Amino acid sequence: MRKATLKTIEQSDVVSLYSICFEESDISEFEKFLKEFQEKSVYKKDYDIILLALEKIIDKGALERFFRVEGGDVKALAIDSRYLRLYCLRLSDEVLILGNGGVKKTRTYEETPLLSGYVMDLRSFDKALKEAQKKGVVRIEKNVITNIESASFEL
Repeated sequence: MRKATLKTIEQSDVVSLYSICFEESDISEFEKFLKEFQEKSVYKKDYDIILLALEKIIDKGALERFFRVEGGDVKALAIDSRYLRLYCLRLSDEVLILGNGGVKKTRTYEETPLLSGYVMDLRSFDKALKEAQKKGVVRIEKNVITNIESASFEL
């Protein structure tokens, strides 16, 4: 069993971006993705496309058209990216939880253990978040998840 919290990455009038932070790490899954790929010139174009998409999401919201469906609320931010995938939990147009991601050279993410692991983390977190909502620990109000600073999730 792993413990995780949510870290606020960005908030605008239309959307809030969060990222999962596992207990054993001082940086979020999204920050790990940024750290991993910001210096890798071979994926610079894909990296820039993902950052540009995130800027559009901050301006317009986490609209369905920005994502590829990966099953349930798990989505991939990869509309124009050839190799790089950033996995997310799209809860609504107003709330997006950024996960981690990586290079996808196979037909499906399931064929790449690392990517499959990131998707499974998001699915586990989604389940824990829904349970916390049922218990009243957190609530989603428009573009904000309330009480997120004090909430901890067991995955």
